[in-house]
Amino acid sequence: MQEETERTARGPQSQFQQGHQIPVQHHKKPGLQHEMEDPKPTSTQLPSEDNGYQTYKAAGKLTGKNAIITGGDSGIGRATAILFAMEGASSLITCLPEEETDAQETVRRVKELGQKCFVLKVDLREKENCKKVVDAALQHLGGIDILINNAGTQNMIEDIKDLDEEQWVSTFDTNIHSVFYLSKYALPHLKNGSSIINCASINAYIGRPDLLDYTATKGALVAFTRGLSNQQIKNGIRVNAVCPGPVWTPLIPATMNSSAMEQFSGTPMGRPGQPSEIASCFVFLASQDSSFISGQCLHPNGGVVVNG
Repeated sequence: MQEETERTARGPQSQFQQGHQIPVQHHKKPGLQHEMEDPKPTSTQLPSEDNGYQTYKAAGKLTGKNAIITGGDSGIGRATAILFAMEGASSLITCLPEEETDAQETVRRVKELGQKCFVLKVDLREKENCKKVVDAALQHLGGIDILINNAGTQNMIEDIKDLDEEQWVSTFDTNIHSVFYLSKYALPHLKNGSSIINCASINAYIGRPDLLDYTATKGALVAFTRGLSNQQIKNGIRVNAVCPGPVWTPLIPATMNSSAMEQFSGTPMGRPGQPSEIASCFVFLASQDSSFISGQCLHPNGGVVVNG
């Protein structure tokens, strides 16, 4: 088993090696993980000390828990569903209809680990669909312990004069309004020890100019996390956020131009992150390991200091 789960570094082509460059490629939105060129994003591998990799080591931190994970078809959402399953949690994931193939792969991998996983194909821009997500989780899982607001969208626009008003509204509907609705509808079913964890972004702290609407929604999400935490901590419900830096997910080849992808390794660590490295942060915040943490943001961003 040791030989199967650990690999040594093999130069810059290793996804955890300094200098690793993602393959420049372009796909239609929303982006599908199974269509990405190799090396595809990794869901369960973490770097070893020699910049090789090893399989995530679970410790039963979420045994018997039930989670809603939006955008669970691929990328960070898929990795979170899989690591949650390794830790003993079942999940209901959401995806867009065109992402069902990826979502079914998430389901397969979660079930392979002995946990339940259900898929709901919904557009979260509609508040009625957010209510359906909560209802479906209650029906299929019997309860909700963890809400992961991960689904998001972005589009690169260089200047505000070219940013279409409809895109602005749509980005807010996806990235922040859905989080409000899902949190509002899920909270009556959460209890002492439950967690809400939002996926924000480094861009809320650095102010990325070519992702103005996306950056604005992620800033709103940070503020929402802090406010909701202060509101709900009296009920024993912790609310936190994860603010990733550049991470190799299907959203990147579906939304970024070649120049942006060529600069994707521009972190102090000299490489982009992998979904597995972000998902482990969600495990930490969902588990009792983070029992004294609420209203906070974790920054898995490759070493960028944001003082946030």
